[in-house]
Amino acid sequence: MFVKAIIGVWALWGVVWIALGLWADRTCRAAAVRRQAPYRLINILAFACMFVDGAFRRTAHGLSWTPFVRPLWRVPPSLGWLLVALAAGGLTLAIWARITLGRLWSAAVVRKEGHRLVETGPYALVRHPIYTALLMASAAIAIAKGSPIALAGFALMILGYSLKARLEEHFLTEELGEQAYSAYRRRVPMLVPFAPPAR
Repeated sequence: MFVKAIIGVWALWGVVWIALGLWADRTCRAAAVRRQAPYRLINILAFACMFVDGAFRRTAHGLSWTPFVRPLWRVPPSLGWLLVALAAGGLTLAIWARITLGRLWSAAVVRKEGHRLVETGPYALVRHPIYTALLMASAAIAIAKGSPIALAGFALMILGYSLKARLEEHFLTEELGEQAYSAYRRRVPMLVPFAPPAR
């Protein structure tokens, strides 16, 4: 039941995310496609592992998620609903971060017209709150399913967003200036709130 709820939360987030995609400034410059390809391929594979590791099957009680590979554990309902809350909280954080970025947001690593460093809202907690948020929601679905395939997808998601964050930071340092971005890096952690920031 809670796996369906988490998938429903992800689906709702996807609709909102696509709608917000219409609100963005023109791109001035992008990081080289060859540098962006690795994290993109990893993230596509990660999402496939997390969401296509099984199928819904009709039972006497309605639709039930059945994994292709036997789960490593069964999550009790109390924990399952906490995982639904984690997914909802993570995806709400992603939307908050996206709205905070406003027209500067892009799915790829690019520079927008009038690009500037955003340090308010969730960007005061972590430098990449959207990635943090998606990792929270990914952890929720992987743990709820307990499937080795979904867990592998979550591990790939960590790798993919870590690569993207590092590429983005290198690109923004070049575009916005070493001094401005380095000062931000020293104050704010990359992905984990309240973790020690880079020195």
